[in-house]
Amino acid sequence: MRSSRLSPTSNSSSSLLSRLFKPALGLAVSLAAASSFAASPTAMKIGTVVWIGYGPFYVAEALDLYKKYNLKVSLQVFTDPALIPPAIASGAIDGGHLTYDQVVGQVAGGNMQKVVMPIDYSNGGDAIVADASIKTVKDFKGKKIGFNPLSPSDFLLSYALKSNGLTDKDITPVSMTPEAVPAAMASGQMPIGVTYEPSLSQILGQGGGKKFKVVFSSKNAPGLIADVMVFDDKVIKAKPTEINGMIKAYLDGLAYMKAKPDEAAKIIGKFMGVTPKEVKEQLSGVYNIPLTEMPKAFIKAKETTSYYASGEIIGELLKNKGQIKTIPAAEATFDAQFVTALTKK
Repeated sequence: MRSSRLSPTSNSSSSLLSRLFKPALGLAVSLAAASSFAASPTAMKIGTVVWIGYGPFYVAEALDLYKKYNLKVSLQVFTDPALIPPAIASGAIDGGHLTYDQVVGQVAGGNMQKVVMPIDYSNGGDAIVADASIKTVKDFKGKKIGFNPLSPSDFLLSYALKSNGLTDKDITPVSMTPEAVPAAMASGQMPIGVTYEPSLSQILGQGGGKKFKVVFSSKNAPGLIADVMVFDDKVIKAKPTEINGMIKAYLDGLAYMKAKPDEAAKIIGKFMGVTPKEVKEQLSGVYNIPLTEMPKAFIKAKETTSYYASGEIIGELLKNKGQIKTIPAAEATFDAQFVTALTKK
């Protein structure tokens, strides 16, 4: 202690110094405690599914790229993407990775869950696969099709049917998770299935790659199945700094993937349970949107990479299926403030 170094004969000086230093010492301790408290990272729970397009988030978590933004983010993996929106609504998680059609459905239902950043759009990573007896989408009529209701698979199937003059009533739907589709098709129970990576590659790899084929995929409608980062409007208002940090960490993860593809593939593969080689193969079926292109999603355009265009198509499909009563305005489904601010720097 500093007092032990004072002269024992200097009582008055000691008393004066004591009066001067004690308040200062108390202030220093308080400031140190406050600094320590401020330095404590904010914990954030984000709902996700195993999907190749979320690779930058897997990299950010593994390398703790959130640390410099004073965040501690933990990814909560859901086997059913339809369970993420209610988890966000209940506050069980702070936000989540969803597809844009899910957001449209949530907003139409009164839940103000908004897109703060476009992540990617599927470019073949979501697909409808079938056995040799099925040649085109029109052959789906009267057939059993396995897919996850109220999910990207459901939406892709609806779009494929509509594009080929069919409706949901022309098929026999069989409810199952994306992960269950490969086994169901391998056993011969299901001639057609709808899923996404890595389950898609599992199906296509069966029988030496000759047993099943892709009949329709997200390549047929680029931008229509878009993955997004979503938060409830209340969280957006309460934690803007944290959300901004998450977006920056995602961009850092994406930059790492481009700078060190081999190392990134190992990290992503470990998270997804596939080999680095499979990671690189699956990445060809998705397009991670760079920061410079992100603003396009929030601008009115005819291309389906714009939420105005894709939102209209999605809304009509969901309404026709009876999943929503009214189609929400595009502006109600997103908050572009974070992307706008980052692109202006």
